[in-house]
Amino acid sequence: MEIEIYSDVVCPWCYIGMRRLMRVVESDGGPVALRWRAFQLDPSAPESPRPLLESLAEKFGGPERARQITERTAAVAAAEGIELNFDRALSANTFDAHRLIWFSARSGKQAVLVEALHRAHFTDGLDIGSPWVLASVADSVDVNGAAAFLSSDAGVREVRAELDHARELGITAVPTFVFAGKYAVTGAQEESTLRQVLEEVRRREASPE
Repeated sequence: MEIEIYSDVVCPWCYIGMRRLMRVVESDGGPVALRWRAFQLDPSAPESPRPLLESLAEKFGGPERARQITERTAAVAAAEGIELNFDRALSANTFDAHRLIWFSARSGKQAVLVEALHRAHFTDGLDIGSPWVLASVADSVDVNGAAAFLSSDAGVREVRAELDHARELGITAVPTFVFAGKYAVTGAQEESTLRQVLEEVRRREASPE
């Protein structure tokens, strides 16, 4: 079974949802293929980075409100073993990050790369809109050839097609998990919910129509 994961690497709930899904898949033991698909929370984000809390303050109605929301999110993440440092994180345009994720599929390393990109953004405070940073993160998880790839226009058409397809499917929030190309679940659901969905989809796919 294939599970398509529509997410953005600057989405904290995508990071949390990914961790939960990975644990479910690892404990399930059945044949499951994970495939990341592009979605941008802010396609208009400028290429020049700025402190993420500044951007969130504008979105949520002030610095205090932004801090309250991020503190609650960080607490949920910590329970999943994830360190979110919102005070260090930088806002970034993620189009090239999605190109890199698309590129990594051919080496079967999407999962480790997405994890590394989330960590670079949320934990280490790196500018994941920077081609140099992206290439460095790719090198750290043995995704070879990233620098040359990012300096080209390869993957641009494919990522734009994925973004268009997400809109065609009506996806407006991430993470969204699509099981077997038919069944969509949105949000960083609890592991128990994801496990139930996986088992139910497997049962349906195995039943004759």
